[in-house]
Amino acid sequence: MKKRSKFASAGILCLAALTLAACAKSANNSDDTKTVKKFTVETPKKSIKNGGTVKVAVIADTPFSGIFSQELSSEDVDSMVAAPGQETLFDSDDQYGVTNKGPATRKLDPKKKTITINIKKGVKWSDGKQVVAKDFEYAYEILANKDTACPRYSSQFEVLKGLKEYHEGKAKTISGIEMPDGENGRKIVLHCSALNPSMSNAGSRSLWEAVEPYHYLKDVPFAKLKSSDKIRKNPLFFGPFKMEKLVRGQSVTWVPNKYYWRGKPKLDKVVISVVSSNSASQAIKSHKFDIIPVINTQWPQIKTTKNVNFIAQIPIAYHYLGFKVGKWDANKSKNVMNSNAKMNNKALRQAIGYAMNVDAVNKRYTYGLTFRVKTLVPEKFGDYFDKTEKGYNYDLKKANQILDKAGYKKKGKWRVQPNGKPLVIRFAAMSGDTTQEPIVQNYLQQWHKVGLNVQLATGRLIEHNSFYDKLQHDNKDIDMYLAGWSTPTEPSPHPYYSESAPFNMTRFVTAKNNKLLDEINSQKAFNHDYRVKKFHEWQRYMNEEAYVIPVDNSYQIFAVNDKISGYSLKPSKQNNSHPLWNEVGFIK
Repeated sequence: MKKRSKFASAGILCLAALTLAACAKSANNSDDTKTVKKFTVETPKKSIKNGGTVKVAVIADTPFSGIFSQELSSEDVDSMVAAPGQETLFDSDDQYGVTNKGPATRKLDPKKKTITINIKKGVKWSDGKQVVAKDFEYAYEILANKDTACPRYSSQFEVLKGLKEYHEGKAKTISGIEMPDGENGRKIVLHCSALNPSMSNAGSRSLWEAVEPYHYLKDVPFAKLKSSDKIRKNPLFFGPFKMEKLVRGQSVTWVPNKYYWRGKPKLDKVVISVVSSNSASQAIKSHKFDIIPVINTQWPQIKTTKNVNFIAQIPIAYHYLGFKVGKWDANKSKNVMNSNAKMNNKALRQAIGYAMNVDAVNKRYTYGLTFRVKTLVPEKFGDYFDKTEKGYNYDLKKANQILDKAGYKKKGKWRVQPNGKPLVIRFAAMSGDTTQEPIVQNYLQQWHKVGLNVQLATGRLIEHNSFYDKLQHDNKDIDMYLAGWSTPTEPSPHPYYSESAPFNMTRFVTAKNNKLLDEINSQKAFNHDYRVKKFHEWQRYMNEEAYVIPVDNSYQIFAVNDKISGYSLKPSKQNNSHPLWNEVGFIK
């Protein structure tokens, strides 16, 4: 799971902090979804020549952190910058089921409760060393060792025998990882307490899928891995390209990995650079890059650009509004909810959701390319998505009624708490392009309309890296926040919203939530209808409790040089949610 940095600045076009109604009087409320729906998910297939340099843009308004480890990084931007080199062990089909076409195969045995993984011969690190069983075990050690403070660890991984004991420091090794041919062999057998249905998909939240070069990193203490030059400056990968040059936080130049197991890439170089959101449209119009994401609020400015192919998809992602109701207990490795927290009142949270004019904002400012979502399960997950849920549609009357009934009475301009004390709610949102400030101001004014004194935490929008640092460390000046997830290809919400998940940054914990999450990944959930039922129950429960309110998602559009072929967003043409870069090249 990744924090949505590139996505989380989807915003607003009014240049002044006006109400939506005032702004919309002069608006062009065009809807371009009909156009974008016609875009394919990949570039036209044509004969490709060898050679050439592809320039790729990553949209970010702050430098990338450059943590080139799948266990230790939590940022979309790091992942995008690392894409030419970074692969996981398993490929998938277009329905996200694991295939045998990737760097490794895996076989599930529910009766024996084992998973057998075979790494293919010739899958080599960029220094020429074969990827071996120990590299898989070592990735699990990084994930679970407390000294790494890995944000991706959750109790869902503890189906692997011995992992919990290792995580708690009660064991020096993970007993459930067997290497029949030794550490330098290519076979791994995982012994589990139980298998669950998520393990059939690529991107499972119960089975780690990455490896790390043990021979290269073994001398670095776990506590120093995240800051090590071997992670930050000179990482090894087994993907099609290796890192040649790094300008920290700004760009990476990639050249072919001559040991790549799928064959030599077509390109000589891939140069990936960070571009600010405010410069994105001009960069597209001037053809500065061969591949660049489109910011949806800038679509009218670039949609007539010549000599590009636009490709698009709806990503498995969403924005959400989260309410802080507790803290992370690092000693116990779990979230602890505070029943007396300011935002631990369901009526208050629900009213805040109903006061948000999400549909009108998206229609006005993103030309229909961003749209309200109604649950915390993306629609792309098929019948796991509960299409009967309505979510939080705009309803000021209902918001006022809920607040009145719950005892949030007005005292002058603002409402007070049911106990009569003043109520000030501090709201955190990330900085972004020129549209970000107005959208935030719009929502502030919507909340003001129902008498809620909502103010910006720190008094301003917060820089991306600082924003997530404050959330992860439970900054006392934040009561609620707007953020987003770019999610894995397996729908289980456990890593975001469970008691043991560091990514559950609202810190809400309830017995019913724990029960539903466990049922979603239980043995019974091998029955598809049962799992669908539990997914629907969870979505209804989350919408009712409103600890996390679903907000919106967006079409993801790329402008690609029309001289390029082989760039695809199809799941079967990706690894680790990245295009297979060895297939990308310039047409003959």
